Parts: sequence; C-alpha cells; structure tokens
Amino acid sequence: MTDLTLRILEGAWTTLCTMAPYLLAGFLASGVLSLFIRPEWVERHLGGRGLKPVVKGALFGVPLPLCSCGVIPVAAGLRRHGASRGATVAFLLSTPQTGADNMLVVWSLLGPVFAVFSPVAAFATGLLGGTLTALAERADEPAPPAAPCADACCAPTGKGRAFLAAFHYGFVTLARDIAVPLLVGLLIAGLLTAVVPPNFFTGALGTGFTGILVMMLLGVPVYVCATASVPIAAALMLKGVSPGAALAFLITGPATNAATIATVWKLLGRRTAAIYLGTIFVAAIGLGLLLNAIFAMTGIPPVPRIEHAHVHEQAVGPFGIASALLLLAVLGYSFFGRRRREEADLTGEAEDGETVTLNVTGMTCEHCAESVRTTLAAVAGVRAAQVDLAAKKAVVVGDSLSPDTLLSAVRTAGYEATVAGK
Repeated sequence: MTDLTLRILEGAWTTLCTMAPYLLAGFLASGVLSLFIRPEWVERHLGGRGLKPVVKGALFGVPLPLCSCGVIPVAAGLRRHGASRGATVAFLLSTPQTGADNMLVVWSLLGPVFAVFSPVAAFATGLLGGTLTALAERADEPAPPAAPCADACCAPTGKGRAFLAAFHYGFVTLARDIAVPLLVGLLIAGLLTAVVPPNFFTGALGTGFTGILVMMLLGVPVYVCATASVPIAAALMLKGVSPGAALAFLITGPATNAATIATVWKLLGRRTAAIYLGTIFVAAIGLGLLLNAIFAMTGIPPVPRIEHAHVHEQAVGPFGIASALLLLAVLGYSFFGRRRREEADLTGEAEDGETVTLNVTGMTCEHCAESVRTTLAAVAGVRAAQVDLAAKKAVVVGDSLSPDTLLSAVRTAGYEATVAGK
C-alpha cells in the first residue's frame, strides 16, 4: 500500500474507534425507542389543525433513528392516517437530522456543545417549517381523513419478544440501513485528514457567513445520512471549518435527499415543497451563525473530540479497538447474515408452499425494504418474505396466496407493486 492509502485508512480507523462505543449504545437506545414510540401512537397526536400538532411532529422526530430515506414511508403513513400538512413537514424536517444513535455519535466526535445544540437545531428547523406550512394551508382545505393504523409496524409486540424486537431493529434493521453510508463517510473523513493541511479551510473560507454558505451548498447535492455525516463534519472542523459551517453541512446533507423532496412535492404539493427547501436553507444559515456565536461567547474551543487522537497521534485504547471490531461485525452481519437467513427460510418454505414474486417501486433504503418485508409477512397465509432493495423485488412464500392482497398490502405501506411476469 502507498503511504497515502495507509494514512487514509489510519484516519478512518481512528475515527471509527472513537465513535464505535457510542454508536453501539445508540443502536441499543434506538431499538428500545422503537418499542415505545410506535407509529400508531405518533399518529394519534399529529392530526388536526393548528400549531400543537406541529410542535409534536417536530418533537417526536428528534429521537427517532430514521435517515432521510427511511423517514419517507413513515411520513407518508402519518399523512395517510390523518396528520396535518404542518405536522408532516415538521416531522420530515426534524427526523433526518438527528436520532438516538446520532446524538451519541455527535457527542463522541464533536463534543457536548454540539451534542446539545444539534437536536435543538433539528427541533427548531421542524418547528419553523411546520409552522410556515400550517400558516400557508388554506382554511377551506380539507384535512385527510384519519384512518386506523393497519400497517405491520403497528402490530402489537408480545412482552416475551420485546427484547428481540428491539435488538433486531437496532442492530440489524438500523445497522443495515447505515452500514454503507457510514463506511463511505469514514473513508471520506480519513481522506480529508490525510490530504488537507491543518487550518486550510480557515484561510480559504473564513469562520463566518461565507464558510456556512459554502458548507450548506456542499451538503445539498452530497446526500449522506445523519450518522455517516458526523465523521465528515469532524474531519472538516479539524481542518479549520467553523462549528456553524459544520452544522450547516449536517442539516442540509441528511435533509435534502432528492427522494424526500420528490415525496414532499407529490404528497403535500408544490407550495409545501418550496417551504420545505426554504426552511432548510434559512435554518442552516441562521443556526450556523448562532452556533458560532455561542462558541465565541462561551470561549469554548471549537475543536472536535477526535482532535487529540488525530493531531497528537495518540494510540487508540483497547476498549475503542474492541468496540470498533464489534461494530464492524454488527454491520457485516446486518448486511450479509440476514440475507442468507432469509434465503434459507425461503428455500425451506418453498418446498411445499406457493411462491409469488412482486416488482416493488418507491423503495430508497433498507428501512423501506424492511417496511415492505414486515408488511408482507403480516398478510394471512404468508410463511416467509424476502425483499431485495437493489433488484426492487419481493419474494413471498406461503399457502393460498392472493396476489391482489399482497399488492394491496404493499400499496398500503406507501409503495407501488406489480406481479412479476404480468
């Protein structure tokens, strides 16, 4: 390997060891949250007009561990079950920016000030966008009828299976959703650490409005989920980017996924989509300037917590190494082990069962694929279901399967489907 390659991998490894203990704890916290903050519970609080549902939508979105892709089917379900436009937009804006796992990663890499300010910024962004949407909503515009939640995710979980359900969501579903973006983010962070000179961005961009604007514009086309964007932000701060500019990148990167914007346009209309984008840009600049002012007034050095490990070349401790290896094992199993298990289940059930293959469109991430899989698995007669995100296909095995019922279930989950070969 070349010296540059080794320095890139070393930078990525150091960052991984720093964040791994916190991310593993975040997976566990996210799994527990998935049991207590259920979609049908959220839906009951987000219906009706006024600002109260908007506040709740922004507040509920902060701890939920959903990326910009994963929040799409949840938001569509909320709207379908009676949530107002303002509450839906508030939820769409606040959720991708942070989450239980993301908060701990931010703490590990960017420090306590950032860790406290980040969820506050997510809530403020959601509250602003949701309020503007609610104010722009015509008084005579009918609200969607509230429908009872019939999605698979609303099915009750038995107490005996609660721990397994929480573990599966945190360490399999969520881990698989962020595995590839996280590894890519770590490599980008390692590249920045190895190639960019110290304090390069301080001289090139400054520490004020210009740096925030540039990082905001960089985050718009470069979509990266919230957790995966934190190592990149930490590496940028090591090279002189101001905390406010790093925050602008963390806001726009996760929230400007093209799929989310298209969904807002289709689900809520052109006017709401314009409010959604405008809110992101205003919040990124305004909150970035505010965060810079906070660091300036308090005198706290705006240095990420990984500064000593990278700059002073401190050795990574055994706990960090063990956590990093465990995290890599979790990500590997979530990505490869689960697929082999599902294939084995399908093979075993297909020997004496009926098989139906569906073409599914609208899925953008592993959370979407999991939503489709659990929805199909809940249909009467289904023994096993496997969803291939890359191939956009779902294979269902069971007894006396009704293709129309399966198609209806997928559409109820917020996706379109057809029977393969027809």
